[in-house]
Amino acid sequence: MPITPASIWKDIDAIRHNSPLVHNITNYVVMNTTANALLALGASPVMAHAEPEVADMVDIASALVINIGTLSDPWISAMFKAAARAKERGIPIVLDPVGVGATEYRTRTARELIHAASPSIIRGNGSEIMALCEADVTTKGVDSTSASVLAIDSATALSREWNCVVCITGEMDYIVSANPIITVKNGHAMMPRVTGLGCTATALCGAFAAVNPAHDRAAAHAMAVMGIAGEMAAETARGPASLQCNFIDTLYQLSETHIKDYFKD
Repeated sequence: MPITPASIWKDIDAIRHNSPLVHNITNYVVMNTTANALLALGASPVMAHAEPEVADMVDIASALVINIGTLSDPWISAMFKAAARAKERGIPIVLDPVGVGATEYRTRTARELIHAASPSIIRGNGSEIMALCEADVTTKGVDSTSASVLAIDSATALSREWNCVVCITGEMDYIVSANPIITVKNGHAMMPRVTGLGCTATALCGAFAAVNPAHDRAAAHAMAVMGIAGEMAAETARGPASLQCNFIDTLYQLSETHIKDYFKD
């Protein structure tokens, strides 16, 4: 069943009504942006990465988001500990394999986390998704060198192996699972110029997965909201900085009418 403005709005309304706690172990670069985006949408973010407390934090969370953007050994230990508790509790785990393919350390960590955590959703750009499957794929820092459509075969293999949803983001977004692929067409060309919006997409996947157990649809709804908010924010933005501020404001002001008017099917 394709996603619709009505199905997207139903999840937004649930997020605003329930304010699910989304536990983020994420990177220094994006903490402020992702926390504010979750708050603006209606979720409740917590950014906790200290190993002594992550299990306790997962105990009160509705979803866990793991982002490997700024890795260190203590953070990696905390990621595995939090993932183990989330798996015990049966809450959604969303993994963002930031920069996979750039270094062996980063690639090995992401693959080991997938093996240990069995994530509900993996969200990455085309190069990152391909690098998770193919040893000879490299990335340019955290930026994609491959179009999202080129990663569909890799995403399909990942989805089948780990029984998870794989969300490839790019000019168009593809949500790959055991169900038919969902394509999301919303977005704006300026969005990749803002550091952290990809990571924000991952965090929003956590919020939507917290209220929608159909994780392919949750990821698709999150990507549609990202794209719609980006398009609306760009209308009055003078550049990437104002786009970022407008984006947060747009998430806060987003209405059912906005979804109906901007959604591209």
